[in-house]
Amino acid sequence: MQLKFAAATLGIALALAGCQRTTYSDLGPTASRPSQPAPLAAQPVSGVQSSALPDPTASASANVNSAQFPTAPTAPTAAAGNDQMAAAALDVKKESMVGNWKVSNAGASCDMFLTLTNLGGGSRGGTRGCSGVLTSMGSWEVSGKQVAIKDRSGTVIGNLYKTADSRFDGTLTGGQPVSLSR
Repeated sequence: MQLKFAAATLGIALALAGCQRTTYSDLGPTASRPSQPAPLAAQPVSGVQSSALPDPTASASANVNSAQFPTAPTAPTAAAGNDQMAAAALDVKKESMVGNWKVSNAGASCDMFLTLTNLGGGSRGGTRGCSGVLTSMGSWEVSGKQVAIKDRSGTVIGNLYKTADSRFDGTLTGGQPVSLSR
């Protein structure tokens, strides 16, 4: 028993002996403090060039090569069926959308997960096992009675309307029908 106690005491003493203070206080002699590096001298810089910026209201082709900028995303056109669904849609509460949904799209099914975590202009969402445009889903947003499904860049890829207590129907940007159910 005394041998174990002696070995434990020796181990603790060795561990503590390896620890030393690495900071220096103002109480010690100045010779024991590390010296600070000398400040760097200022360096001369070359002259500054200036020129007028192109007029942002002028046509893009007159000022810059328009091919260097991507085209602005366009809003998807609503299918005729969306107008009827919007008129008959039930009220949507964002909190009731949270969770797992079964997605039916063109005969195929997959899962969609919706959270309340903010992501840009909407809330974070995602899919599993989906194909097509639904694989790019990154967020969703409720606006009135419409639920907009967005890709990771914030572009709307589909619109849904509540048609029953646990069912949403709508269309994707390509016009394909899509529905969510629990």
